[in-house]
Amino acid sequence: MTDSLAIALAQINPLVGDVEGNLTRLRQAREEGRHLGADLVVTTELGVSGYPPEDLVLKPAFSGACADAVGRLAADTADGGPALVVGSPWPEGDKVYNAALLLADGKVAASRFKVELPNYGVFDEKRVFAAASPQGPVNFRNVRLGLAICEDIWTSQVTECLAESGAELLIVPNGSPFEHDKIDQRLDIASARVKETGLPLIYVNQIGGQDELVFDGASFVLDADGALKARLPDFQEAVGLTRWRREGDGWRCAEGSVAPLVEGVPAIYEALMVGLRDYVDKNGFPGVILGLSGGIDSALSAAIAVDALGAARVRAVMMPSPFTSRDSTEDAAHCARLLGIELDTLSIETAMTAFAETLAPCFKGARPDTTEENIQARIRGIILMALSNKFGPMVLSTGNKSEMSVGYATLYGDMCGGFSVLKDVYKTMVYELARWRNAERPAWAHGPKGRVIPERTLTKAPTAELKPNQTDQDTLPPYDKLDDILHCLIEGEMAAADIVARGHDRAVVNKVWRMLDVAEYKRRQAPPGIKISVRAFGRDRRYPITNAFRRLLD
Repeated sequence: MTDSLAIALAQINPLVGDVEGNLTRLRQAREEGRHLGADLVVTTELGVSGYPPEDLVLKPAFSGACADAVGRLAADTADGGPALVVGSPWPEGDKVYNAALLLADGKVAASRFKVELPNYGVFDEKRVFAAASPQGPVNFRNVRLGLAICEDIWTSQVTECLAESGAELLIVPNGSPFEHDKIDQRLDIASARVKETGLPLIYVNQIGGQDELVFDGASFVLDADGALKARLPDFQEAVGLTRWRREGDGWRCAEGSVAPLVEGVPAIYEALMVGLRDYVDKNGFPGVILGLSGGIDSALSAAIAVDALGAARVRAVMMPSPFTSRDSTEDAAHCARLLGIELDTLSIETAMTAFAETLAPCFKGARPDTTEENIQARIRGIILMALSNKFGPMVLSTGNKSEMSVGYATLYGDMCGGFSVLKDVYKTMVYELARWRNAERPAWAHGPKGRVIPERTLTKAPTAELKPNQTDQDTLPPYDKLDDILHCLIEGEMAAADIVARGHDRAVVNKVWRMLDVAEYKRRQAPPGIKISVRAFGRDRRYPITNAFRRLLD
């Protein structure tokens, strides 16, 4: 009977669709596990395909390529090194399953399929995978391992079945996206399964950015009594060894390394860095270009970009108009100096004149209004896209969640771009992140220490500067009130009456609700952006554009 095991947890950063590259990553993780003395290396959910693979799974050629890669990886285990638990799409007959596969002794020794397929928020697994029935444990060196995949531990059905059929240890490969404060929820759920079954649990989560999603790792081990025995760092690839001994009828984990967690505002900042870095790198862009206006949103976007990519890969453009203040011009230049990035200044005044002359025959007799303001924003968008086309960097959109919620952005203007780093960040959080970054610097950031955003940028009134003496509050409620109302409407799906009961003015709540609904068509055309909240625009929140439901307060 086996009385001891060395199990390595390997949280990797896969690239969806890069089957060969992911195979290399898994082989590297196995080699790290071998170096540490592991008997078994546990990797993340769908690590062969990358997670989430979405409709790629519907292509037989893709699932076939994944199965072939698994076969080659299984053959590696004939060398006497550690066995593997890997995740992959797994075709059987006319169905494809989300599988956890035990690879040992040169073959696929066992397979177990995901039972609980999430079909909410960002998840559409029922669309592409077949659901399995609960299955029993797999045998590894006469130890019965209970394989449960991610969502399978969010209810008790799968783990109860495993415990009742003799599992001695729960192993849970995951692709669990980052959300603000989600780590506590994961620990609570894992602890509940441990308490119900009396079994220790190994939780291995992937890291990295994949389109809108960021995965934060922070893989961990809970002993049979619920004690935290080991944890890998968040937001970075890592392989960590845990040592196990049989004691009586159960298994116990020796005290291991428990990495400190990054939480709160610092965790959001790192998630934004990882999401931007991986979107740029995995899509092959040489860097990013953005408009640097002298305002807080573009300054924070530039700081995150420099921290994620390095100053040499970030280019900024200041595009003043006749309405641009001297303060804004100075603040943009100051921010660029603090970050060490290249800044071009290209006036849009000539282009404004050209558009006015071109449109004069049609606009004759019409008074200037937001049309002329939007033209300015669209001129800036054209300039950024031209520089992107000519030199290759991706245009980074700088709008925040507050603006996107109420449509305070110009379609084909400041909304243009390939990616939006602040898309799920409310304006009040923008200020918190900026102040934190001026005081602190993430350990792996490429940017400089110390202040990176000018103080005046943090203290002056926000403005689009598209007309004389303009501020955001000419159109919007103060951001602290606006963001609370929006949070109630978006994350909370609260009724207007309940929001008013929180102390908000009835007319303001109605106005914000109308603006939120009317702006849906703009959001459908916005670039993708990093999800950090429980309800991000796009894959999370899906409302019809044509929508006559207006249940407002009288």
